[in-house]
Amino acid sequence: MKLLIASDIHGAADACGRLMCAFEQIRPDRLVLLGDILYHGPRNDLPADYAPKRVIAMLNEHASSIVAVRGNCEAEVDQMVLDFPCMATYNQLYDPQTGHTLFLTHGHIYGPGLHNSVRNYPTLASGDALVYGHTHIKVNELCEDMEGVRLFNPGSVGIPKDRTASYGLYQDGHFEHRLL
Repeated sequence: MKLLIASDIHGAADACGRLMCAFEQIRPDRLVLLGDILYHGPRNDLPADYAPKRVIAMLNEHASSIVAVRGNCEAEVDQMVLDFPCMATYNQLYDPQTGHTLFLTHGHIYGPGLHNSVRNYPTLASGDALVYGHTHIKVNELCEDMEGVRLFNPGSVGIPKDRTASYGLYQDGHFEHRLL
């Protein structure tokens, strides 16, 4: 299973365009979006390339390949314009190659408590992964609180806290960060 994992686009169209170029080059099985797709939120500055209508068009073109979860900036109006479900608190993908589950969430309801994410773990087994966004900070490490559970945050596409827009790639049971 090959997944391209992105979070926190926040309506940044140029950055989303670079993400979609990566998507078309990598050709993953799914594009996983971990929330905060269109709106920048009241705590963030407006991205310089803020154009949510352009983001909508780019993502809707690939709607059948997208698995998404709701971030703290999503609202019902977002679901009205996006052609893929985006209002679930979490989603899970099972990797038949590894026999493990990837728990997908934004990080404001379930999360490891790192960098302003909530500390609320779902039930996971050793070898599973908690895949979250929200913090705009890249993470790829084993969880200290749950033996054998991987924590992965792809960073942010639209408003990266370290000024390096990024996404994640999951393939053959391994996670890695890629810069846009």
